Amino acid sequence: MPRYYVNREQQNNGDHEVHVDTCGFLPSNRIDLGIHSTCQEAVKKAKTYYAQSNGCYWCSRPCHTS
Repeated sequence: MPRYYVNREQQNNGDHEVHVDTCGFLPSNRIDLGIHSTCQEAVKKAKTYYAQSNGCYWCSRPCHTS
């Protein structure tokens, strides 16, 4: 199962993106969300830090909303 992280810096639209540890866009300024079996679980955890959290388009596409 992958380890997930949430970006501490928000995107232009206010989202804090959730990434897997192997993502090419993994930010250095991040919070470790732990190991999760799905991106949905990771986004739920991320929302305990930032209400406006969203999956990365590249590595967590099933959880990405536009």
